[in-house]
Amino acid sequence: MAAALAAGSIPAFAAGSADKGKEVFDQCSVCHNADSTEQKIGPGLKGLFKHDKLANGKPVNEANVRAKIDEGGNGMPSYKEILSAQEKDDVVAYLKTL
Repeated sequence: MAAALAAGSIPAFAAGSADKGKEVFDQCSVCHNADSTEQKIGPGLKGLFKHDKLANGKPVNEANVRAKIDEGGNGMPSYKEILSAQEKDDVVAYLKTL
């Protein structure tokens, strides 16, 4: 029964591919470092999912990272209509590897 309930639990976002996310991230790398926390135009994203909070003060989790990708802000453009849902899942999967 517990297994059936667990199997019925659907994650908020589909699983992404970190390898594909790295390719999508190439366009993000214009403004963000992936291999350091140093600020470029935007914040460096190394270890992002090991941090307690995003630059906007919100907790680091998939939903808040994805919302930031969708909404942009502080000079970052919105990627809501630019990236597909799968591309966003892939980027989030990649960010988790940093």
